[in-house]
Amino acid sequence: MSNNPREPRHLDAVVIGAGFGGMYALHRLRDDLGMDVRAFEAGDGVGGTWYWNRYPGARCDAESILYSYSFDQDLQDSWTWSERYAAQPELLAYAEHVADRFDLRRSIDFGTRVSAAHYDEERKLWRVSTGTGTEVLARYLVTALGFLSASQSPDIDGLADFGGEVHHTGHWPHEGVDLDGKRVAVIGTGSSGIQAIPEIARQAAHLTVFQRTPHFSVPARNRPLTEEEVARVRADYPALRAEAGENAAGLIVAAAPGNAADLSPEERAAELQRRWEAGGLGFLSSFEDFLMDEDANATAAEFVRERIQETVRDARTAELLTPADYPIGTKRICLDTGYYETYNRDDVSLVSIREHPIERVTPTGVRVNGVDHEVDVIVLATGFDAFTGPYTRMDLRGRGGRPISQAWEEGPRSYLGVAVAGFPNMFTITGPGSPSALTNVLASIEQHVDWITDHIGYLEESGMVAEAEEAAQDAWVDHVGEIASYTLYPKAGSWYMGANVPGKPRVFLPYAGGLPLYREQCDKVAAEGYTGFAHTPRECGPAHDPVRKNPNSSY
Repeated sequence: MSNNPREPRHLDAVVIGAGFGGMYALHRLRDDLGMDVRAFEAGDGVGGTWYWNRYPGARCDAESILYSYSFDQDLQDSWTWSERYAAQPELLAYAEHVADRFDLRRSIDFGTRVSAAHYDEERKLWRVSTGTGTEVLARYLVTALGFLSASQSPDIDGLADFGGEVHHTGHWPHEGVDLDGKRVAVIGTGSSGIQAIPEIARQAAHLTVFQRTPHFSVPARNRPLTEEEVARVRADYPALRAEAGENAAGLIVAAAPGNAADLSPEERAAELQRRWEAGGLGFLSSFEDFLMDEDANATAAEFVRERIQETVRDARTAELLTPADYPIGTKRICLDTGYYETYNRDDVSLVSIREHPIERVTPTGVRVNGVDHEVDVIVLATGFDAFTGPYTRMDLRGRGGRPISQAWEEGPRSYLGVAVAGFPNMFTITGPGSPSALTNVLASIEQHVDWITDHIGYLEESGMVAEAEEAAQDAWVDHVGEIASYTLYPKAGSWYMGANVPGKPRVFLPYAGGLPLYREQCDKVAAEGYTGFAHTPRECGPAHDPVRKNPNSSY
């Protein structure tokens, strides 16, 4: 470290974010590589998504036993999940348990949002600045920003003048919101809205839902886990993890019996019914060609439409709730508990804003097609600027001072979803071009962090700086697009395509090839000496000596 009192503190690495990605990266870099690491977290605690998203009904859509870390058997044995799909309080408690177990908080600056990160080409260091005035220099910048962390609020006339409360599901007040006896508006019916609406309906005097696009939702069939199930999982955890590791989404689901055309109409109906009754994301695996063949997909979509029509008693409401113009699963499929049944309540109204968008928010409510819907509370369940928003909302600059917003002005470009050309020694966890959004994200996080840690260990041993090569990045972007083109995903205007953000380029953002194929390609890159990266010598000096090695590290 420099003796210059004006010189910022020197670190080996900075991690941005203390969600599940940031915590694991901090643990691996600090405890396994022995690096001097600091994590900066905008919130006042760990947990990331589960620190911020506290809205009623918030819970994971991957089963709890797999939506957890696998790297430490003792950690697995020390935690008992209470439900098939854990709710936000339990997920946050798990994150806090991990932070305690590995003593992570001592290396995290909470309440500290990174405002800028600039690469200093001459010194080959990242200069990181925060909103609290902290400034540090580091050799490596590891971004654990989360692909769904930059909330997207609609530009509605009059919203700022509303006389009641306005809350976004992605930034729910930690003290909760008292909805008892109040008239509530929920704007948006994506995953957050579908989870929140049944819970809000139970509390509010009247709930009015404003829907632009109906979403497909399948039942979660959530339930408490029995003691016998917990014991069986603990005994079989290694085998369960191995099985999930072979699944494209990092989940354990029953294998599809074949392509839809290989089955008789009766067999197709029976398979869909079995998976509907079982609940969960396994519905997307009903047929091998579920997301690749339009006829197969249409069979499943029609099955769900029929369930909606059976459940919702009012014919007009059922019609509005029934998706008709995109393949099922091409927008993020939702898991629900009593979502469609909620619309049978007398105190719940559905307003379509597709043909007649919201005109304005008045001081007392929401106006649509000349009709004022008076409410006391407005809940914005309007989603996120996925993948890119967390980066472009920060002053992030690479070589030549080029901002990432300029590098991505025609859509995000990344190599393997973990590195960006022009941004040396910067590694992104679950970045654009990674399979994260289409998988159990904890499985993707562990794979990403382990690969990044290995690469950084390689750089430390060799004294090099790594930067993704433009040609390799171009090839990966083309590959991501090609894989997506084999699927039905591009047929929907989803946040996977950036379609929910006005002016955002339409590019398919995640990698649709599945986690096993992605892992195989990443491992091949590493085995060949990290092909696709330019490795240039790092001139070490007093300002940035090599890291102190952990004697237990393999590097």
